[in-house]
Amino acid sequence: MRILIVEDNELLADSLRQLLSQPGWAVDRFATGEQADLALRVAPYDLAIIDIGLPGMDGFELLKKLRRGNARGGAPETQHDNSATPVLMLTARDAVADRIQGLDLGADDYLVKPFALGELEARVRALLRRRQAGLSHELTCAKLRMDSRSRRAWIGDTELVLTLREWAILEYLLAHQEQVVGKERIAQAVSTWDEDIAANTIEVHVSRLRKKLLPAGIEIRGIRGFGYLLEPVRSDDGDAA
Repeated sequence: MRILIVEDNELLADSLRQLLSQPGWAVDRFATGEQADLALRVAPYDLAIIDIGLPGMDGFELLKKLRRGNARGGAPETQHDNSATPVLMLTARDAVADRIQGLDLGADDYLVKPFALGELEARVRALLRRRQAGLSHELTCAKLRMDSRSRRAWIGDTELVLTLREWAILEYLLAHQEQVVGKERIAQAVSTWDEDIAANTIEVHVSRLRKKLLPAGIEIRGIRGFGYLLEPVRSDDGDAA
C-alpha cells in the first residue's frame, strides 16, 4: 500500500505519517497541492488524504486535477493515472456547503478537524477495503501464493518468510508476472519520496528472492538493458514445471 498525505500542518502531518507507516505502508507527505500534483503524476497511490486549506493550490483544485486524470507529460514509463484513487478530505471548516462541494468533486470521505487519530485510521482502512473489494487480494504463480490482505505467502503448504522490502518487490513482480519491468520502476513502486531505493539495492533483494523461490518453480530472469521478468520455470517442452 502507498498512501499520499497532503497537509501543511507539520505536526499533524508527521503524526499521520507515523500512524499510517506502522502497518508497513509506504507514506509520502507533501505540504502543498503543487508538490502533490507532481507526485500523483509519477507514482501510483492506493489512497490520498488531502487537506482543503492548503497554501497555493487548495485541496478542492488538487482533487479536480486528480479526478480528471493527471498522468500526462513525461515518458510513458513514469506516468501514472491515479484518477480512481480513493480520497479522504480533511478540513477545519464544518460547513455543509464545503462537504457537498468536496463530495461532488469526487471525494470518497470527509473528516473535520480536530479528529481522533483512531477515527482517521478506521476511515482509511474502510476506504482501502472498499478499493480492494473489486480486486483480488491473492496473487499466485506456480507453487507460490501471496495474500496481500494478511501479508502472508506460501510455497505449497510451507509459509515463506520475507522481509518487508522483499515482500514489496515480490508483490510488485507477481502483479506484473510474465512482463518485463525495469529496475527503476520497481524502485519507484517500493520507495517513498523520503527514502529512495537504488537500483543496485533492488539487485540485492532480487538475488535473495531467487534463492527463496527455488522450491516454488519460479524464476526471476534478468533481461539485460530492460529489467526483470518473473515467470514459472518452463520445462523443455515449453510447459510450466
